[in-house]
Amino acid sequence: MIIIIGLGNPGEQYKNTRHNVGFMAVDEFAKKNDFPDFELQKKSESLVSEKDDVLLAKPQTFMNESGKAVLKFAKNTPVDNLIVIHDDIDLPVGKIKIVKERGSAGHKGVESIIKNVGNDGLVRIRIGIGSENKVDAIKIVLKNFSQGEQKNVDEVIQKVCEALDLFIREGLEKTMNEYNR
Repeated sequence: MIIIIGLGNPGEQYKNTRHNVGFMAVDEFAKKNDFPDFELQKKSESLVSEKDDVLLAKPQTFMNESGKAVLKFAKNTPVDNLIVIHDDIDLPVGKIKIVKERGSAGHKGVESIIKNVGNDGLVRIRIGIGSENKVDAIKIVLKNFSQGEQKNVDEVIQKVCEALDLFIREGLEKTMNEYNR
């Protein structure tokens, strides 16, 4: 079983914020691959959808407590079959970077995951939400994308979906070689 976890915050007020690109990517992947509707799984505190040998999850614990939900999935799955998708303020809008066993760089959701699950073998797809200007993270992560940025976000989410397809078919090394350019 491969588990793909998109990070974000639950609730309508956060739906289109920068912090929710993980949810957006998982939603688009589910749509492109005809997954069933997401349903709340109480034991993992996540919305889940499963098809074939792939489980998609959107933790409902709020970003800063993501590790609690991810821990429920990590208990029964080899860590190299788990991939976490999240926003990254250090990357510009429209960029992705696939990493393994990297630190959190101050991302509270990733810090929570590392604290609860550890970092050995942890694979993440970082989606850029940053701007050219250095700004305080809290001032940007809960904002919506501008109209101009939204086009880049839509394109990068398509790229994430392609990377996930390759990860499922060919594994991490080939995916990193293809998408970390």
